[in-house]
Amino acid sequence: MAEMMQTQAGDAGAFTSFDLSRVPTPCFVVDAHAIERNLKILADVKARSGAHVLSALKAFSMFEVAPLVSRYLDGVCASGLYEAKLGREEYEGEVATFCAGYKDSEIDQIIALSDHMIFNSPSQKVRFLAKCQAADVSVGLRINPLHSEGEIPKYDPCAPCSRLGTPINQLDDEVLDGMDGLHMHTLCEQGFEPLARTWAAIEPKLAPYLPNLKWLNFGGGHHITRADYDREGLIDFIKTIREKYQVDVYLEPGEAVALDAGILVGEILDLPHNVMDLAITDISATCHMPDVIEAPYRPALMGEATHGHTYRLGGPSCLAGDVIGDYTWDTPLQVGDRFAFLDQAHYSMVKTNTFNGVPLPAIALWNSETDALTMVREFSYDDFKNRLS
Repeated sequence: MAEMMQTQAGDAGAFTSFDLSRVPTPCFVVDAHAIERNLKILADVKARSGAHVLSALKAFSMFEVAPLVSRYLDGVCASGLYEAKLGREEYEGEVATFCAGYKDSEIDQIIALSDHMIFNSPSQKVRFLAKCQAADVSVGLRINPLHSEGEIPKYDPCAPCSRLGTPINQLDDEVLDGMDGLHMHTLCEQGFEPLARTWAAIEPKLAPYLPNLKWLNFGGGHHITRADYDREGLIDFIKTIREKYQVDVYLEPGEAVALDAGILVGEILDLPHNVMDLAITDISATCHMPDVIEAPYRPALMGEATHGHTYRLGGPSCLAGDVIGDYTWDTPLQVGDRFAFLDQAHYSMVKTNTFNGVPLPAIALWNSETDALTMVREFSYDDFKNRLS
């Protein structure tokens, strides 16, 4: 993720007019109009470049909007059995599945659900290629370009000793025997330029094999719907590759589908003081926004002031490190006040957990054009208990 140690960028957009008291807390609120805005941009790139564009379920799998996604994109990409099943059940179009390691007990189900099966290593290809071919499923190999564009090593699939992808210097005719395509995923919240640099570094090495391939998949991490993304450059890039090598081109945006399309609403529970002013909230970094700790990053607060009253926000769990960050309001906080973090529709939603018995956030779908609000899901004690039995 870009700007990991800094404030995560976020555009409040229409959420500035949303009454936070309309939903329980904590609660994810996703704007269907903002999702459609992003999808229209992706569909335009798709139409003008000729690329296949798949929505990455690992980043955003709110299937309440699956009909909307299916209207604009070509399908989904999955990371294993459960996402492949969700993609086939709830979405239309293609299902492309990549997993770092497939299990024998699941492989038949995954093949049956998938249009593309992408393997992480030649050994997995050897084990499962015949089954894929028998099912008439297209087969690909994930490669490691050995060209790093990632800013943070633990999020860089090309970092030394990475387990993700077959190093490009290990490719040969035997490794690629039976392969219909190659897949690479080396970007993280990045623009077009890192993709162009990566391709320039690897194209000469791949050129001998490209005439025998049917497709190239450039994975995810493309912030295509960001205002400053060079979409014209991406379109020309894809058209050039398609024409030069006569291959289909796939993109797997995840965050780009839901960028700036959701908030996480919380409530102030207590206001203790220990050297500085503190605020205990019903939003937990540990349980609801784990990337705050894992990345780490500082999520943007809707309406944050530049000067005023600063509080260190933390969650209700027992983990000492369950701290979201220091934030400033222009007036003092009161117990019961509502607030919202921006750009929380992607990744935060799919990573929530119930550590410490902390409740999962509710999920709401809002339409900023019509102001229609639907409570999609509210979680209960049973959701916590059933995970443990």
